[in-house]
Amino acid sequence: QVQLVESGGGLVQAGGSLRLSCAFSGRTFSGYRLAWFRQAPGKEREFLSVISWSSGRTYYDDSVKGRFTISRDDAKNTMYLQMNSLKPEDTAVYYCAATVIVGYPSTENAYDYWGRGTQVTVSS
Repeated sequence: QVQLVESGGGLVQAGGSLRLSCAFSGRTFSGYRLAWFRQAPGKEREFLSVISWSSGRTYYDDSVKGRFTISRDDAKNTMYLQMNSLKPEDTAVYYCAATVIVGYPSTENAYDYWGRGTQVTVSS
């Protein structure tokens, strides 16, 4: 059974940093793409970044490029999202997701596996 479990969320002041983790189990994700999405209250889920598990290549949405960094640790079966210079508008539930679709898919329906999310709250 595939499981994705996010952690690392919390309350942080504007300008601060957080590092989110996504631990997965149940299969090897070689050949998969793993991504981060977020959903703010009253808004649709939005794509942030995706990483190719085998190559390590990454792609970012313009809204977080330069502030957020996606990475993975193959030995730990864990993906990360380092978030710097956080803003109140970054407040959301953050999700990790996985897909076999090649390229750098940025749509929610391209992803087969999802975690339950971790809350990030940025105070002003």
